[in-house]
This record gives sequence, C-alpha cells and structure tokens, in this order.
Amino acid sequence: MEASSSGSSISAVVGGKAKTHQPVAKDVNIFFDELEGVNSPSKDDDSLLHHGNLTSTSDDASRLEVVGEEVPDKNKTNGLYFRDGKCRIDYILVYRKSNPQTEKREVFERNIRAEGIQMEKESSLTNSDIIFVKLHAPWEVLGKYAELMNVRMPFRRKIYYLHRRYKFMNRIEKQISRFRGWLPRKPMKLDKETLPDLEENDCYTAPFSQQRIHHFIIHNKDTFFNNATRSRIVHHILQRVKYEEGKNKIGLNRLLSNGSYEAAFPLHEGSYRSKNSIRTHGAENHRHLLYECWASWGVWYKYQPLDLVRRYFGEKIGLYFAWLGWYTGMLFPAAFIGLFVFLYGVTTLNHCQVSKEVCQATDIIMCPICDKYCPFMRLSDSCVYAKVTHLFDNGATVFFAVFMAVWATVFLEFWKRRRAVIAYDWDLIDWEEEEEEIRPQFEAKYSKKERMNPISGKPEPYQAFADKCSRLIVSASGIFFMICVVIAAVFGIVIYRVVTVSTFAAFKWALIRNNSQVATTGTAVCINFCIIMLLNVLYEKVALFLTNLEQPRTESEWENSFTLKMFLFQFVNLNSSTFYIAFFLGRFTGHPGAYLRLINRWRLEECHPSGCLIDLCMQMGIIMVLKQTWNNFMELGYPLIQNWWTRRKLRQEYGTQRKTSFPQWEKDYNLQPMNAYGLFDEYLEMILQFGFTTIFVAAFPLAPLLALLNNIIEIRLDAYKFVTQWRRPLASRAKDIGIWYGILEGIGILSVITNAFVIAVTSDFIPRLVYAYKYGPCAGQGEAGQKCMVGYVNASLSVFLVSDFENRSEPASNGSEFSGSPLKYCRYRDYRDPPHSPVPYGYTLQFWHVLAARLAFIIVFEHLVFCIKHLISYLIPDLPKDLRDRMRREKYLIQEMMYEAELERLQKERKERKKNGKSYHNEWP
Repeated sequence: MEASSSGSSISAVVGGKAKTHQPVAKDVNIFFDELEGVNSPSKDDDSLLHHGNLTSTSDDASRLEVVGEEVPDKNKTNGLYFRDGKCRIDYILVYRKSNPQTEKREVFERNIRAEGIQMEKESSLTNSDIIFVKLHAPWEVLGKYAELMNVRMPFRRKIYYLHRRYKFMNRIEKQISRFRGWLPRKPMKLDKETLPDLEENDCYTAPFSQQRIHHFIIHNKDTFFNNATRSRIVHHILQRVKYEEGKNKIGLNRLLSNGSYEAAFPLHEGSYRSKNSIRTHGAENHRHLLYECWASWGVWYKYQPLDLVRRYFGEKIGLYFAWLGWYTGMLFPAAFIGLFVFLYGVTTLNHCQVSKEVCQATDIIMCPICDKYCPFMRLSDSCVYAKVTHLFDNGATVFFAVFMAVWATVFLEFWKRRRAVIAYDWDLIDWEEEEEEIRPQFEAKYSKKERMNPISGKPEPYQAFADKCSRLIVSASGIFFMICVVIAAVFGIVIYRVVTVSTFAAFKWALIRNNSQVATTGTAVCINFCIIMLLNVLYEKVALFLTNLEQPRTESEWENSFTLKMFLFQFVNLNSSTFYIAFFLGRFTGHPGAYLRLINRWRLEECHPSGCLIDLCMQMGIIMVLKQTWNNFMELGYPLIQNWWTRRKLRQEYGTQRKTSFPQWEKDYNLQPMNAYGLFDEYLEMILQFGFTTIFVAAFPLAPLLALLNNIIEIRLDAYKFVTQWRRPLASRAKDIGIWYGILEGIGILSVITNAFVIAVTSDFIPRLVYAYKYGPCAGQGEAGQKCMVGYVNASLSVFLVSDFENRSEPASNGSEFSGSPLKYCRYRDYRDPPHSPVPYGYTLQFWHVLAARLAFIIVFEHLVFCIKHLISYLIPDLPKDLRDRMRREKYLIQEMMYEAELERLQKERKERKKNGKSYHNEWP
C-alpha cells in the first residue's frame, strides 16, 4: 500500500550520509552492530539546528522540496506538521543540549529511525539549550504496529436490529413519542450540528490487519488513524526501543527517569480559542470544539460529549468523565430527597413537642458542662440548638438513611450497566490488557534470580516468597503506624476540646462565653482540617516509600498498591474525628460527681444539652465545604498561576506578538504536565466525597446536595484543566475504573453500618420511640404522635445533688442568680436514679430498655438494608438485555460480512483471471 507522506523506505541522514533502513525490522535490538560510524557527528550538534527553522532528518522532506510540490501554508505555520507540511507530528521529545546523556539519545534516536519513524529537530525559540524532537509515523509503520497492538478500526456500518414489539407496546410508544413532541427540546442535549461525525461509533470494528485491509473503511490514509491512536502507536514503539546494550536498557520511561529526556508528550490539535464564532465558522479543531461545548463555563448544564472526549484523550480519561457524569447525575435524586428531609424538618419545627419543651423549660437548671468556669444554665438557653437539631434529626431521617443505602447499591449496579454500554460503543468488550512489562526497579533488584514465565516462556526476574512476605509485613506495619499517628492527632484534638471549653467559658466576650461549646467545636474542626491537609503531604511520601519497599512486579500492581494505601490513609485521616464525634463524644463521660478523666486530669467533653448531633453536623459541613473548596483551588488555581507566570515571562522577553507566533510544540511545552499519578488525585477526591455523602448521611442530609453542587463545578474544572492548562496526556485504554470500583463497594457496605449506629446511638430517634410506646402518655396504645411525646424532656434528664460535686468539679457560682438562693439540684442527660434512692445514680430500667432497643434497631436495620441491597443486585443484570442481543447479532453479522467480503474478493479475482485468459481448472468458487 502507498503512503501519502512517505515511500516504502525511510532514509535517515546521519553524518552527511544517507542510510536506508526498511521499516520492517525484525527486532528493535539489532542496531548496535555498526553504530553508523563512530566518527559521525553528534545529533545534538548545533550544526544540525537553526533557531526558528526545522531541520528534517527524513529524505522525503528534501525530496518533496526538490520536486516542488505545493504544501499548504497553513500546515507549515500551525506547528502541527513537519517542514513539508504533510507529515503530521505524532509525538514530541524534549531534551537539553547541556545534558550529558548524549550517547544514549544518539542510539535511541537511531533505533527510532530504524523502526521507520521520521524525525525532525528544532531548538526552542526561548531557550537555545532546549531541543524539540518531532516524530512522525508513516502509513507502513502505523499499519504494522496497529496489527501488532490489535487496534480495532471501522469495518462496516452497523445494522441495528429492532426487536419485535406487540401492537399494544407500539401504540404506547407512539403516544409517548407524540407527548414528547409537545415538550420543549431538552436544554441539556448538545447541538449535534456542532459535533463531528465520529464514524467509528456507527461502524462495526475489527482488529486491524494489513492482509484484510480491503475490508476496512479507508477514505483517507492520513486520517484513518486518528491523532490519539497515532500517538499511542508511537508511544508503544518508543517504549520498546533500546538505548544501550542490556536486558533492561530499553524504553522511553527509563530515559525520562534518568534525565536523558526532559519531557515527552503528544501535541494538542492547535489553539482552544478562535477569533471567529463556532456557530458561524465552525470549530477550528477538536480542542477548540471541546473547549466550546465541554470545558466552557457557559455549558455547565449540558451533557458531556463523551465520544469526542474519548477520541481526543483516550478511553481511560473518557471513562473517568463518564463515571463522574454518571455519579453527578445519580446525585440529583439523593440531593432532592436530602433537601426534602431538611425542609420537612423546617416545616415541622413548630409542631415538634421536644423542641417546644426545651424552649419552655425555663425552670430546669442544667449542670455545668465543664469544671469550675462553666456556669449552671437553663435548659431553655439551648432552644436554638434544639431547633437546629430537629432540622436534621426528624421522622424522615431513618427513611433517608435506608434510601441512601439503597441508592449506593443502585448507583453501583447501574454504573455496571452504563459501563457495559460504553465498553460496547468504544470497542472495549473484548479488549484485554497486554502482558505488562516488569518494572525497572524490580528488574534491577532481582536480576540475579530468574525463572521461566509460564505465559511467554522467557526467563524473567523472580522474587522469593519469603522476601515478598517480609516486605509486605514491613509495609503493613508502616500502615498501622500511620493509622496510630492519625489516632494520636485525634487524641490531641480531644485534649484541645476539653481544655478550651473551660477557656471559652471564662472568656470576656459574652457571645463566646455563652456559646463556649459551639466555639470549641468550630475551632477544633478548623484545626482538624489544617492537620488533615498537613498529614496528607506526609502520607503521600510514606505511601510512596512503602509501595516501593514492596517492590511490585508491574506498573499496574504498583498503582493498585499505592492507590489502596493512599485511600486508606486519606480516609482514616479525614474521617477519624468524625467517627469520634459520632460514636464517642459524650458516651463515656460518667456523671456529675464521678466524671471520667484523661490522665486523671481533664474531664471528658460532654454533649450539648440538645444532643451531640449538632456537633456532627458542624464537623461534616465545615470539613466538606473547606476540603472541596481547597481541592478545587489546588486543581485549577495552581496550574493557572504556573501558566500565567510562564506567559508573563515570555511576554516580557519577547512581546505579545512574538508569543502568539510560537509553534504548537513550544506552547504545549510551556503548559503543565499531567499529574505523575495520572487520574489518581481526581478519583481519590470523588471517592472520599462519596464516603462523606453516604457514611454519615443520616446526620447531615444536605451532604448529597453539597456534593452535587461541587460536582457540577468539578466536571467543568477538570475539563477546563485538561483542555487548556495541561499538556495533552497520552491516550490510554481501559475497560473500567479499576480498583476504585471495589473501594466504592466497600464504602457502600460501611455506610449501612455507620448510618445504623448514627441513628441508634448518636440521634435521639430510639429514646423517643421507647418513651412514646413505653413511658409516655400513649404507652400501650400503639401510637407515637407528637402528643405522645409530652414529658419526654423531663423523662430524659436525671437529677443531681449539687453538694455531691467533686472539689475540682465544683462550679465557681452557686446558681443563686436563678432563684435567689443557692441551687440544691441540677439536671443532666442520662437515665439514672435520683440521689436519695437506695442505689444513688444507678441506671434506671428505662436505660436498659433504650439500650436493648438500640441494639435491636442496629440488627434489624442492617439486615433489612443488606437484604434490599442484595435483592437489587440480583434483580439488576450487569448487562442490559438489548445490549446482549446487539452483541450477539454483531458477532453473527461480522462473521457473515467477513465471509461475504472474502467471497466477493475471490469472485472478483476469478473474473479478472478469466478476462486475462489465466483461468484455472477446479477453481473455487
């Protein structure tokens, strides 16, 4: 087959001599015999470079110039093509002339040309020490490696199969379509006229084969492989080219790690901005189109063009945005129900008997919540907190907790179906990751021990079982130690809370003195957030150290191990204080006269008279808002500032007009590289948010709404960052979201348990039910309305004799400001006998009834929700039925079309032989 931009052989100009290498080299490791003359000048020599000019190392470029073919001026000036204006740049390598690794680069580049890759070099316009190496893969190379990599390409237009429908169903569908015609067009849908016709999405695809090239739809060989596929093929070649003799002296990654090359990246398809409107003049390129219909803030309410994202950035990044969009869409019902629960609390606030009794309890005097400086207080002083607590802890809370547990299951199950549809549309169903290469660090460590690989049959480095176990034990010990560090940090926060309660209670400002507990909680949450952000930096270094200590064999094993550690660290760090407030705050404080103390000194913190739920709400609200705001700032703000500073320096040195004339490779080099861990930070942020949205959602029903608002911004932030602020990442393939799906399932299971405990232990839902059915005015009648809660507040408070206070707990005031005489009794939240009973301050029968009801609720709630989750998982198939039928039909049609195409080719050849008088006997068909 003829290539449009190069001949069948590639000429490389080395030392003034043209040597011809066939692109069908048997092995990339054979070009070390001659080294093309030891006395040949270096490729890094300035004689081959001209500032602002292109120097081609391909004979085709000079041949085109001699012939004098016309080359489009636009291709010459836009920085996306070679000097000839026809060979498109598929990949860019960047190095510095001052770098001493010259010999390795020479051998590496020579072997690149031996593989058939065309190459040009040019020095930077801003720094003569920086050299850009531009690579182009001609048709023969692309075809050869596309076949080796099993790249699936368009084969034939899809023929959709329609199921037989009953007449009744047809009538219903007609009525529905007629009704939809009356409705306005969905504003979320993208205008199809602005989107390109992505042909491969409507075609059957098959692994590319040069022998069956006539089967594929090839309108133009230059555009048959899109830019992302071309860059992926070139990267595949670069990863397998040697730069030195030896088993592990191979691949671009090693040259990047040892500093031989400074950067390697594919080019963006031009500028993302245009002087002309996209509505009148259309899009300049796919990057411009992505910016206008995806990354621009004006289209925040539109669906994402996932097919275009996949075409430009690859399947791995496309799957991330597909998952993020699906997660955001599924948050709409959760946010709506959560907002409904909150509004239900607002509407029923005036009818809540408990908050009424708290606000009217002016004659109930509560015991001090801290030693000495905290005064006695009326229960009615906590009226505001009681009302706020009712907004989150009301009759709809249990329903919402069950709904969110079911929602998490439905979200994951339907994501499986959505992923299956995407995998089918993107030809990922039958795609399997190729045998991964061994990590260089693993090879260097265990190169002396080898054993036969059962798959490839080749010897490979081997890690002994004892060595692997010992490393895993050390790594697990490091994880345990870091968790202990988190617990120590939480312990420090606890000490801060118990110390500052007394400090705020003795504060000069009346506002802080009267709200000492809220001030303590708010400042503790802010300090906790700062500690979380500081420990995150430490965690990343520890996780890197422990993962490298384990010596994973392949990159995927390393990535999974690092991901699991980082998630575990971040999750414990982010949620440890929340777990403390939810399940430990105020649970083990003892009672007045016999308080439990830390180190026999500090009295443990008590809950507010209206309960501990308000503290949990404040913790979740502040951490969630602050962390999401900080993450969004760091995601977009940091690269924006970096790129702005780079543009500012260039503008000062070269002026605005010169800067705009920079070639595309220069502009992309000045952008920020993608994170070293790929999509890890993006996934981690969303997974932690998913945990906040589900684990303690019973205490904070507005969490899904906050997550929804954040994600609507997050999608456009990430899109803007990928399109405008980052270099174009390499288009990688992936079938799913990897290890993150298992983490999501684990969070879903944990959320059921934690919500059960939040409702049973943290909230007052169970004590109120026990009182309504057993001790209230409606006891024995089977009712639990608001009238049945009369007297609940008085029944939930115990009586304490003030004279029984310990010396160090005795308050500074005697409470005479309430009744004119010293107080004899005060009240506290607990179910204990009065001081004059036979067993003073012993637990009452109501306490044991409440405890039994709490345990029973936890068991019933968990079993009920888990049964519902398993039932939903069973009822929802992972693969939609229509998709399964389409896949079966496609397999059948592909076999038929392959047979027909081959038969048609043979018949055509037979006719040509007859026409030329070369027919043979016994010829088939």
